[in-house]
Amino acid sequence: MSILVGADTKLVVQGLTGKEGTFHALRNRAYGTNVVAGVTPGKGGHDVEGIPVFDTVADAVREADANTSMIFVPPRFAAEAILEAADAGVGLVVCITEGIPVKDMAHVHGYLQGRETTLVGPNCPGVISPGVANVGIIPPEVCMPGRVGFVSRSGTLVYQIVHELTQRGIGQSTCVGMGGDPVHGIGFIESLAMFEADPETDLMIMTGEIGGDDEERAAAHIAGHISKPVVAYIAGFEAPPGKRMGHAGAIVTGSKGTAAAKAEALEAAGVRVARTPSQVAELTQAALA
Repeated sequence: MSILVGADTKLVVQGLTGKEGTFHALRNRAYGTNVVAGVTPGKGGHDVEGIPVFDTVADAVREADANTSMIFVPPRFAAEAILEAADAGVGLVVCITEGIPVKDMAHVHGYLQGRETTLVGPNCPGVISPGVANVGIIPPEVCMPGRVGFVSRSGTLVYQIVHELTQRGIGQSTCVGMGGDPVHGIGFIESLAMFEADPETDLMIMTGEIGGDDEERAAAHIAGHISKPVVAYIAGFEAPPGKRMGHAGAIVTGSKGTAAAKAEALEAAGVRVARTPSQVAELTQAALA
């Protein structure tokens, strides 16, 4: 079993005919993901290596039964692309696009409240359920099927830590790259809740970073609602206050949002917190022993 993406995923790629959209859609299809359609306004009726292209997401849903969208469109159009997918009834939207204005995402966040569409991203590497389906840009070569659920704000840390898990023979049920923008879709709490409910996930890993309070809120949720073991890593123990580190949301203001404060909150909730990325695999292996 997996969360978010699996054997029942029917993927439509918004921006399929662009260079990045084509490249990653074909990689996802080669991995086994059921890529049923693409969307590029004005190019309906064409195809990309056998993948039919439609003018709208609604057409892709109606004609190809798409239930998941992956977005590769320029930042100024990406928010509207998310809304279009939601209006078409797509259940899961994975937005890879980075650089979307915060005010645009604030509008999207409000628009999706009460709707049945789940958003992952933006500015994220996507979601992979190893051996089953890949929706995004996570390199499947570093993954292997297993029983560890993984959610991360950082895409690069997904690649590194998953690779180190795989080298130790520790497989993953699903890896979620949630993205590091200040306004985003699902986060730690939603992902951890899904992993908690997944009978084929035995342990969860979360990797965070400085800035915001996502990790502190996750710690409170873990303390009250999570029974499975959790291992964590927070990037930015040496980050200087007031300087953005990587993601737009990764900035420490005053005494809030520091890696030390986040680690303290997580450890108080019973989470094993690594101090280096490589230590995550060590702690995971020990927790599974």
